[in-house]
Amino acid sequence: MEKTATLNLRVSPDVKREAEQVLDRLGIPMSVAVTMYLKRIALTHGIPFPLTIPSAPSSVDVESMSDAELMDLIGKRASAAESKPGTPVSLARSELLS
Repeated sequence: MEKTATLNLRVSPDVKREAEQVLDRLGIPMSVAVTMYLKRIALTHGIPFPLTIPSAPSSVDVESMSDAELMDLIGKRASAAESKPGTPVSLARSELLS
């Protein structure tokens, strides 16, 4: 059997708990998930997902929006972000309320 190395990581307890819940459902121990991630980094010679800084909206006047408009806007942007991971999400008012 191959020798192993120990990693000591500090993460938010909430992040750890949420990740453990997902990994438990997948039947994957945390150590295996971390090993998979590290192997993927070695294979791709980089982080195995896009790293982008989303564009900040030029302006969104939430004070002039109704609660329903604001919740609809948030829902639209969340759906767009989930369908296209790594793609910047626009919050331009003209696009949001069209």
